[in-house]
Amino acid sequence: MNDLPSIPDDHEFSADPGRVDVDRVHRWLSTDAYWALGRPREKLERAIEGSLNFGVYDRASGEQVAYARVVTDRATFAWLCDVYVDPSVRGKGIGTAMVAAVREHLLPYGLRRLLLATHDAHGVYEKVGFTALERPEQWMVLASE
Repeated sequence: MNDLPSIPDDHEFSADPGRVDVDRVHRWLSTDAYWALGRPREKLERAIEGSLNFGVYDRASGEQVAYARVVTDRATFAWLCDVYVDPSVRGKGIGTAMVAAVREHLLPYGLRRLLLATHDAHGVYEKVGFTALERPEQWMVLASE
């Protein structure tokens, strides 16, 4: 896909985990993300430590406006998760552009699969090339509450 959306000029994408505003990301996820409501900060910190972390930042203020992380073996498989865009910048293409940038960042690993789960943002991910599982009956999950 050569026509992937790009980060708007007044924002920048970063894969530097040191730039992640952990306080902000924790607030976003634990209070506004349906999949992570109530997630303790300590659990988020462990997740960040064990993942690749990505952010989009306002160039003028340096403020983080979006976040995503990827759990991966860096060889065959990755799971894109905790994708969040601050409500103040939603609708500007930042989320789609961030996912496209994450996808491009992962290309050198030669991963066989990049998976994600979403309740309501299928259209965002389809713009970057994601599709529904072709054979979902082959997949299983071991989940705990």
